[in-house]
Amino acid sequence: MFKCIKTTTTQNKNSVNLYQSPHTTGKKVLIIAGTHGDEPQGTDILSLYIKENITCKNNLYIIPCVNPDGYEQKLRTNSNNVDLNRNFPTENWELTEKNEFFGGNSPSSEIETQFLVEIITEIKPDIILTIHAPFKIVNYDGPAENISKQIAKIIDYPVQHDIGYPTPGSFGTYCGLEKNIPTITLELGEDEAFNWQKDRCYKILELLANQY
Repeated sequence: MFKCIKTTTTQNKNSVNLYQSPHTTGKKVLIIAGTHGDEPQGTDILSLYIKENITCKNNLYIIPCVNPDGYEQKLRTNSNNVDLNRNFPTENWELTEKNEFFGGNSPSSEIETQFLVEIITEIKPDIILTIHAPFKIVNYDGPAENISKQIAKIIDYPVQHDIGYPTPGSFGTYCGLEKNIPTITLELGEDEAFNWQKDRCYKILELLANQY
């Protein structure tokens, strides 16, 4: 089973937890979900996965829910009405109007963002998988095309390098484009059976745990 090794507390007093696999050698793989609270699929799957007795050759780090305040309220944003996927300290961060895509008053203004930036700095992951919804695609930033194609074969989604709209201050830009870490965004569907998604995601996690 995974062990909680680091935590922070949100404005609403919820915990954001970082778990580590029992195996602590090999490549460092960071897996996160729940950046947007109204996309529960990844959080629900990873919350089950960290309870599994897995075998792996790589070192897995998992944050099942980056945005527990939003998850609790079924909202995209956190408790400060900030879209965490627009709040990273990227070169293209910008101050935008206060709608559901509001990136905060400044980059890294949010506790949750600060926690992720700190973790990435500390562990220096070799690859990152972040789980979102609802587009049914495998999107990637940085040098992740080959592994994205392998993931796409497992879940039968197309690989799409460009998400199709601007995302200033995004996690993918911060990690994939600016830090050159292979960063995959797995966009699950909203109309797929949970067990189907869970089965495919477990196979993807197995790939990252043992074959990457």
